[in-house]
Order: sequence, then C-alpha cells, then structure tokens
Amino acid sequence: MKESYERQISFPRLDSSEIKIILEYLYTGSINKESLNKDNIIETYLAADYFQLTELQNILIELVKVTLETMNIAPELLSKAVGKLPSLADNELLNLLVESVSLIPLNSIEIGRLSFLALQHILSYTYENEIFFMTSEYQVFRYSVTMAAKRVSDNATKIIDMVLPDLNDDDDSSLKSMEIDDFNIYRQQIVEELKPLTKYIDFKLIQGSILANIIEPLNIIPMQVLFDAYRYHAKSNYIKLNKFRGYNKSNLIWDDTACGSKLIIKDNGGVVCASNCVDGCQTVRSKFGFCDIGIYEWDIIIEKYCANSWIGICDSINIDYEKWAGLQTNAWVLGSNGSCYNNFIETIGYCPPFGEGDIITVHLNMNERSCAFSINGRKYPPVTTWNNLPSKLYPAVSLFRPGQFRIQLH
Repeated sequence: MKESYERQISFPRLDSSEIKIILEYLYTGSINKESLNKDNIIETYLAADYFQLTELQNILIELVKVTLETMNIAPELLSKAVGKLPSLADNELLNLLVESVSLIPLNSIEIGRLSFLALQHILSYTYENEIFFMTSEYQVFRYSVTMAAKRVSDNATKIIDMVLPDLNDDDDSSLKSMEIDDFNIYRQQIVEELKPLTKYIDFKLIQGSILANIIEPLNIIPMQVLFDAYRYHAKSNYIKLNKFRGYNKSNLIWDDTACGSKLIIKDNGGVVCASNCVDGCQTVRSKFGFCDIGIYEWDIIIEKYCANSWIGICDSINIDYEKWAGLQTNAWVLGSNGSCYNNFIETIGYCPPFGEGDIITVHLNMNERSCAFSINGRKYPPVTTWNNLPSKLYPAVSLFRPGQFRIQLH
C-alpha cells in the first residue's frame, strides 16, 4: 500500500461528530441513533467505508431507509453522497438514494435541493435502464435546462421558465418571438452547461409536437439528436407514446421486509400469494412508495381469488403486516365485496363486487391527497371518506389462502 512508501497515513476530512460515532461503534458494536442526522449520516457512512467497517455501513443504510420513510431529504442526501465520493459507481447507499429520488417528480424538487452532479448521476443511472422514473421525459429535459440556466445566471433561469412551459397535459404551445429574442443572449452559455446532461435525456420519449414547437426552436439540442427522435416517432407503431423512462422495463414489486409472515412473494417480487395463510388476512406493501405530488396508477390482478380480497394503500408507519389492513389507522383498502375500509370505518357500496381474473386499478392523486379505483377499466370516483392522507403512500393488499395477487404499473 502507498502508506508503506509514502511513510504517512492520510485520513479523509471528518468532523468530530463522525469520529465519535466511529469510536462508539468500535468500542460498543452499536451506535446511538440520536447522534445521526441528515447533516452527518453520509459523512459517517463514507468514514465507515474508508475504515472498511462493513457492518456499520449496513446499519447506516438501514437508518437511511427509515429516515427516508419519514423525511423528504433524498435529494439532499444524494447530492451530498455524489459530491463526497463520486467514484462510488455501484454502491448500495448511492443506489438506494437514486431509487428514492427517482420516485419524486423532478418538478417538485426545488432548484438547489438537488446538485448538478447528483442530477447527472441519476439521469445516467436511469437512462435506458429498468429503474422507473416518476418524471415525464419532457419534464426531465425542462428541469435539466433550468439547472443549466441556473449555473449561468438568475435572469437566464427566469427566461427558461417562460420559454419552456410546465406542460402537465402535453399541449404543444408555441413560443413567443420576444421570449426567443431574450433567450438568444444566453443560448450558447446554456448549451455548454447542458452538454453533460444532454446525452442522458431520451428525446424519443417526448411528444413530436413538443419537439417541433418548443424544443427545436430553442436551438440548444444537436439536430442529429432531434432527427433520431423524429425518425423513431415516424417508424414507431405505438399509438400512445410512453413518456416515462423505465416504464416498459420495470414494475412495482412487493417488499419482503414489509410482509405478513405467512405470505409468499415470488416472480421477482411481482406476485404475492397466501397459500400458507389460513388464520386470517395478512398484509404486504410495495417496496417503493409515492410522495409529494403527482398522479400514480397501478394495477392489481387477482390471479387466485380468496373470499375477502383487499386492495389499496398504506403508510409505512405503525402497520401490522400480520393483520388485515382494513382495521388499521394508516391503511385504506377496497374489499372484493365492493366496500372500502379504514380503521374499521366502512364505506358501503363503493363499487360492485369483484373476483378472480379481475383487474383493479388504483388511482392515487397526491396533488389532492385522494384515491379512486377502477374495476376492469370502469373508473369510480375518489373515496370521499378518505381525507387527510399522508404525504407518502405505498400500494398495499391484504389476502389469505388461496389468494394470489400480481402488481404492475398501469
């Protein structure tokens, strides 16, 4: 090792609070969770990595998971992790943070919470990958350009906000000539700042009219890139364009760490079955949840029916997975009898009963904190008694023998 010929040992720059946690672990084999916070948990993890304390790293990763359940700080933690140790290309903590940020719509993350390097890392990690990204590709482009403009000047950022509309409905609004003239002042600087991100934006996932009417007139993307996107659209047989990266390759999966003891998860996490569950309903939730803003939809396919099948959403806090979700305060489910339950409060006759082979779609609107269901394509209104839903929710089901449910993105 280099220490043998350099005759010196170099330590990373560590704060006394991180050294205290390291020493505490070395002497006691545990750490005081209260001493960890969003300001030092990444540095402590990096120190544990430097000193090759693998078990301490595992403890810290579990603490980060718990922290992310209750606090929306994934963008800040990812920014710090990438900035501190950008060479960590395949690291469990880094991947956990990337997956957490991927499930937050970028337009809900204020500029400044996510660093430029962190954005570059997450875009490169999810580009043409199986990681589902909860942001349409146009919004990925818009956020990237805004981030690049921010590195130029505040005035450039304001102009970008005018020339790149926040398209929630994919309308193809035209640009105003005055705004284009103002933009010309900063065009080349923004192009240079945007270059590290451009190669990780998948323009094939952006509607053709938006490419032609909004993006191309700005003249900040190489024409060959746009030509390839136009060519893809011309040759594509898809009637409806998929706007999200990873959508066709990824799926929601059940979480075997948040699952009743008698339930079995199989098919790479996509299916839960209750072949051993005979004493009553048990509950399972998905591995990843949805938070802040956005509209999220997923399907539950009843592959094997059980007399009481329950489908809905839950919080990650105070859920007893050994029991039926409908009796719990932090779970909201629709039963196969057509009634909805939360904390033993029943909403009778929400929809007709359903059974084996049926597809139940959950429509979670985090903007309005509401939830609605569709049965085999027929949509019903939001459940009116479900108000004050928390800021982060997970797909959840309750079932017992011989039930078997599959989860997939809608």
